Amino acid sequence: MDDAEAHILASLGRVRLCDLAAADGLPSDGYKMCVSALTQSLAQYSAAVIELPPADGALLRSGLDSARLFFHQRGYGSGEDALGSDDSREWCKTSGYYADPQMWLEMYDYRPGITAMEPTGAAELPPSGLPDIFSVLGKVSRDVLYAISFSLNLRSCTFTELLDNIPLRSQEVSSSVLSACCHSRPSFEGVQQHSVASQDDEQLLMFSDQEHQIDKTLLTLVKSDRSGLYIKDLQGGWILVDGNLGPHDVVVYPGLALYRETAGYVNPAVHKTEVGNLQECMFGRCSLVFKLMPRSVARLSGSEMRAAGHGVDAQFQIPILVNDFMQTEHSANQLFPNNKEPSPHAEQEASYNFVMKRKKEGRKTKPLPPSKRLRLEAQRVLKERVQDIAGKKGVKLRFCSLRECESHIKSLDRPCENIRIEIGWPPGVPFVHPHDLPNKAKVRFLEAYEPGWTASQQDFESRSL
Repeated sequence: MDDAEAHILASLGRVRLCDLAAADGLPSDGYKMCVSALTQSLAQYSAAVIELPPADGALLRSGLDSARLFFHQRGYGSGEDALGSDDSREWCKTSGYYADPQMWLEMYDYRPGITAMEPTGAAELPPSGLPDIFSVLGKVSRDVLYAISFSLNLRSCTFTELLDNIPLRSQEVSSSVLSACCHSRPSFEGVQQHSVASQDDEQLLMFSDQEHQIDKTLLTLVKSDRSGLYIKDLQGGWILVDGNLGPHDVVVYPGLALYRETAGYVNPAVHKTEVGNLQECMFGRCSLVFKLMPRSVARLSGSEMRAAGHGVDAQFQIPILVNDFMQTEHSANQLFPNNKEPSPHAEQEASYNFVMKRKKEGRKTKPLPPSKRLRLEAQRVLKERVQDIAGKKGVKLRFCSLRECESHIKSLDRPCENIRIEIGWPPGVPFVHPHDLPNKAKVRFLEAYEPGWTASQQDFESRSL
């Protein structure tokens, strides 16, 4: 790992699960700081690191050991039984062993409610410990989901309708799934034909054929025995997110379903997996992957985001059934054209630009008084400065109630404290979108960042008259 990768890994949000667990009553300062670190890392790198308690970390390491032995002793199927189904309608029914030669991948899916069967009709023996690991990672993913809802000022029960019952009811099948995975096992059939790396070129990185993958999950948690997971960051560069992790650490990243339900405020991770440089490892690269999935009968609508006062783009306002959503193709190019992230406020930006253009055109026939021109200029400059500050720090702005913010300026539990701290907002200035600020607050903001701004503008006005 080079210095740049080490720096990025150190910058990833790293939080302890015990600090992330929500409790009744007012949130503690520690919880606020933990949520802030988590959400800022998701915004900047589309990933974060969660440190589990020692007992849970030991359980996951034991599960990885069991997975290695499971795949090592297993022979390869030669027919369709060993291949995964390409039918998107089967997304919530996968269970048992299958292999994907194009991805150089073998998997065993554990899905509560379904008993995996061998081709002979006998029950398939899975790697040990999967039910306990499923329970642990399920709780971790829900704690992360509650933290995200807290950061977006949503109700704590916002995602409850999307998730499975706890515990599952009679005859129910889990929507979420835990996969024991093995990449590039040396004896894997067909690998020798695909491999182009040699022992003389140990630095050559090889990736699976599908380099731009986006999970259709709410959240994905990954624990691997070897590094190799790359995720695209805010600037469009690939970063290694699982290098030199601690024994109790897991990587978490958001998926497409969470992106849809939060109306684009939480971007999905675009990721790829390194499959080369494993010639000397007889077991390949093993990992445990937990995917928190929404129920197939639920709907993704973004209604909770609107209820919380967030701006919701038109593309997210049409509810869609989860089962239909899972059968719809989504590509990275569609979501991020030209490597640019979608803006949930695109429609409002266009409306704002149109209004400002009309106002500028109107000046030709009816000149505005100097005080009005000053306020309009303050609005324009303020908008640019706020967006520039937030953009450099990877912080997404959100709508807030001006009255609510003003009434909490001097209190410790003001709604926007985390974002105010992240972008260095001046003390005493309400945090809202620029076009929601009253005129005096606009000037106050600019004076806080550029003392003497008002006087310079007035001087400019007097010289231009």
